[in-house]
Amino acid sequence: MTLLLSQTRIATRRRSYVLHAVLVVLYALVNCSVGEGQSRTANTSVPDPPAKPASDSPAKPASSPTSITSDERTELLKLIKSLQERLDKLEATQGARSEEAAVKSPTVPATNETPNAASTTSAPLTTNEGTEGTEAPNKPAQDDEGNKLDGRYTPNLGFRVANTEYGDLNISIYTYVRYLNQLGLDSSYVDAFGNTKTVKNRQDLQLLKLQIKFLGWMLSPKLRYFLYAWTSNANQGQGAQVVLAGNLQYTFNKYFTLGGGIRSLPGTRSVEGNFPFWTNVDSRHIADEFMRPSYTSGIWATGQLAKRVKYQAMLGNNMSTLGVPASRLDKGINTFSSALIWFPTGDFEQGFTGQGWGDFEHHEKFSTRLAVHFSHSKENKESQPDSDTFENTQLRLSDGTVIFTPDIFGPGVTVTDARYRMTTVDGGFKYRGFSVEGEYFWRWLDDFKFLDPLTPAQFQLVPARLFDHAFQLQGTAMVVPQKLQAYVGHSRIFGQYGRPWDFRFGTNFFPFKNHVVRWNNEALYLYKSPVGYTSVPYPVGGRGWVFHSSMELAF
Repeated sequence: MTLLLSQTRIATRRRSYVLHAVLVVLYALVNCSVGEGQSRTANTSVPDPPAKPASDSPAKPASSPTSITSDERTELLKLIKSLQERLDKLEATQGARSEEAAVKSPTVPATNETPNAASTTSAPLTTNEGTEGTEAPNKPAQDDEGNKLDGRYTPNLGFRVANTEYGDLNISIYTYVRYLNQLGLDSSYVDAFGNTKTVKNRQDLQLLKLQIKFLGWMLSPKLRYFLYAWTSNANQGQGAQVVLAGNLQYTFNKYFTLGGGIRSLPGTRSVEGNFPFWTNVDSRHIADEFMRPSYTSGIWATGQLAKRVKYQAMLGNNMSTLGVPASRLDKGINTFSSALIWFPTGDFEQGFTGQGWGDFEHHEKFSTRLAVHFSHSKENKESQPDSDTFENTQLRLSDGTVIFTPDIFGPGVTVTDARYRMTTVDGGFKYRGFSVEGEYFWRWLDDFKFLDPLTPAQFQLVPARLFDHAFQLQGTAMVVPQKLQAYVGHSRIFGQYGRPWDFRFGTNFFPFKNHVVRWNNEALYLYKSPVGYTSVPYPVGGRGWVFHSSMELAF
C-alpha cells in the first residue's frame, strides 16, 4: 500500500514538472514575439536605411527568427491557459489524495447491523491493485481474453457502482435455488384439542428467495442507508410476497449508532443480523422459529459497551410487520427487544462470516461467546400477520395452534389480545474448524383479553398464563478446510400443549472457498412441528423426514 502511494505521487510530480517546463517555454516564446512587435512599432518613425547596391554575390538569409503572427500568438495564449488549468487540477488532485490517503483505511468500513447484511468488516476484493483514493497502476487488471477489468467488489457489500465525494452506492444480491421433498411426512396430525388437521406434503423446485440490496453512505460516511427488494417465490400471490423496505443509520461513534426503518428485533441470536451465515440455507431450528420475534418498523441503537461487549436494543410497532398494514396496528408502540453480547476469549467474530455459526475461518485461538436477549410486546389479533406470509411469526401454542384462533379453548372463547415476553441465553465456542453453539429459551403469554366476556365456566377453560421453554444445540466441523463442512443439530420445546422436537444433519460445499457460493444438502426429522409456512422446509404438524438441497449465492 505504501509503495503504491509512493509510486503514484512520483508519477504525479513528474507530470507536474513537465507541464511547468512547457508553460515556461510557451511564456518565453510569447514574450519574445510581443517584445519584437513592440520594438518594431516604436521604430516606425525612423527612416529606412539606404538601399545597398546590388551585388553579384547571393543574398544571405536573415539570421533573426521569423516572428509569429497575431493569430498564432492568440492560439499560444489559449494553449497556455489550457495547460495552466490542467496543472492546477493536477496539483489540487494530488493534495486531496494525499489528505485522503492519510485518513482513510484501506479496508471498507463495516456495514450497519441490518437484516441480511453482515456487520463485520471484510477486506475488499478489487479488480486492480489500487485502493480507494489512489490511481490504478499503469497496467490495469485484465481477464484471460485481455479485456480490462474495472470496479470494486466486497463480499456481502456487493459491487460498488458509484463512489463520489457525496456518497457511494453498492449493489448486492442474495438468492438460492431449492429442491424440497416432504413426501416422508405424515399426511395429517391431531392437535392438543383432538382436532385432526391435514398436512400438505410437497415436492418442488423453487428459485425461493431473491433479495436485491442497495447500500452505502450519503453526505457523510457516518450516515448509511440499506434499501432492498425482497421476494419469496414460494408465496406467490400471498401477502408480503414482495417487500420493498430498508433503513437508515447514523454512527456517532463506536459506542452508539442510531437507526430507523425495518429490521429484525434482536430477540434471539438468529435475528441479531447474522443472516445468511447459518449452518443450513435460510432455515432455523423449530425451537428458534417458535420463540423468536421477526421484522418490524421501529428505531434502534447498537454499539459497544466495552472492548468485548456489544449491545442491540430496538423499539418497534409489533412483533412482525411484513404483510400487516399500518391501519391494523394498535396505538401503542410497546414492542421492545434487546441483546447483550460478550466475547470472553479469542476473536469469535473473526472474518467475513464470523458472526454466524460454524468455524469456516478456522480460529487458532479458543474463541467464545455468551449473550442474553429479552423481548416484550403487547399483541392483538389485528396486528398479527396471516399464518402463511414469509418470515413472519405468530403467537402459537406448542401444538401449532395460533393463540387468536376462534374458540381456541372452548366455544365462545376467542382471544383478541395477549402479552408476549421471552428471554434467551446463548453461548458457544469456535476452535480450529470446530464449533458447538447452543441457546435456551423461556417464553410467557398472559394478560389475555377476549372478544366477548367469559362465563365462569368458560373462564375455567383458559389458562391464566402460558409458559413454554426450549433449547437448540448445533455442532459443526470443517472436514476439508474452506471447502467442506459437516453439521448436526437438535432442538426441543417443552410446552403445555405438546413437546415437539427436530433433528437435522447436513453438509455445506464451498466450491470457491468462500461463502459467496454454497451448496447445502440436509436431512431433517420433525416430530409434530409447531411452526411452518411455505418458504421453510417444514409445515405445521409435520412428523417424519424432509430432505432439501439448495444452491445459494450471496454476494
